[in-house]
Amino acid sequence: MRRFLSSDGPLGELVFRAVRGSVRIFIFRWLRLRAVGAERIRVEGPFILAPVHRSNLDGPIIGSLTHRRVRYLGKESLFRPAAAGWIMRSLGSFPVRRGEADLDAMRAARQMLEAGEVLLVFPEGTRQQGDVIGEIFDGTAWLAAKSGCPVVPVGCAGTEAAMPTGVKFPRRIPSAVVIGDVIEPPVGPDGGRARRSDMREWTEAFRAVLQECQDRAVELAREAHR
Repeated sequence: MRRFLSSDGPLGELVFRAVRGSVRIFIFRWLRLRAVGAERIRVEGPFILAPVHRSNLDGPIIGSLTHRRVRYLGKESLFRPAAAGWIMRSLGSFPVRRGEADLDAMRAARQMLEAGEVLLVFPEGTRQQGDVIGEIFDGTAWLAAKSGCPVVPVGCAGTEAAMPTGVKFPRRIPSAVVIGDVIEPPVGPDGGRARRSDMREWTEAFRAVLQECQDRAVELAREAHR
C-alpha cells in the first residue's frame, strides 16, 4: 500500500499522466501551440532539456511534449505543506534552496541523469524578459559534463505575454516551441574531462544555439497572429 501511495508509485504516476493530459488538451489548444522538433525529445535514455524561461507555463508545456516524466528543480517553498510536496514530486520535481548553491540538489540532478531520467534545467536560472538570451549559468554545462548526457536547447515564445508574472490564468495568445538539435556535452581538447575553460566555451556556443531556437519560436508565434 505504501508503494502504491508514494509519489513514484502507481498513484503518483496516475496524477502525473492526468496533469500532462490536461496540459495537452486544454493549454495546448488554448494557446494554439505550435511545436517544432518534438520528435527529438520522444526518445529513451537520459538527456537535459534546456529551455528559455519566460513564464510559469514553460516547464509544463515543454515537459508535456514527451511521453516521459521529466524531472526538474522546484523551489523549496513549493513543497510545503506535505500534500503539496507529494504532488510536486509526483509531477517530477525535487526541491532546491533558492539563492544559494544547493550542492545536494545538483548531486540529486546528476544521479537522476545517471539513472536514465530526463532532466529539465533552465539555463538562464529564474524567469527573464524579452527574447534575447542573457547570461547562461554554468550549471547546465557542469551537469552535462559530469553525467556525459546530451543537452537539448528549446526556444519558447508567446508564453511571456500569455502568462506574465502575477497573472493567474493564461491569456489566449498564440505560442510556439522550437526544439533544437541535440548538443553533445562539453569535453576536453583530447576528448577527456572538460576543464572550466572548456565549459565556458561550450556555454557560449550553447547560448548562440538557444538564441537561434528562440528566434525561430518568435517567428512561428508571430505567424499564428496573422
